[in-house]
Amino acid sequence: MTSAFDSEFQGEAVLEFSDSDFMILKPGNFVRCAVTGDPIPLRDLRYWSAELQEAYKDAYVSVKRWQDTHGASR
Repeated sequence: MTSAFDSEFQGEAVLEFSDSDFMILKPGNFVRCAVTGDPIPLRDLRYWSAELQEAYKDAYVSVKRWQDTHGASR
């Protein structure tokens, strides 16, 4: 599904992440997952780290990255 936002802004966005939301510093319609490199449409972005200023494609990748950066293991 394409929205007006998608047609208005093309390319990779630059975001600043906070704990509960993000600010768009450079408009675009996607960001890249910091772990996989996969593009994430901004409308689908749900997981990120304010501490590391990184976006993640899903909850699994987000948890794995947290474990890797905080020395936690299963």
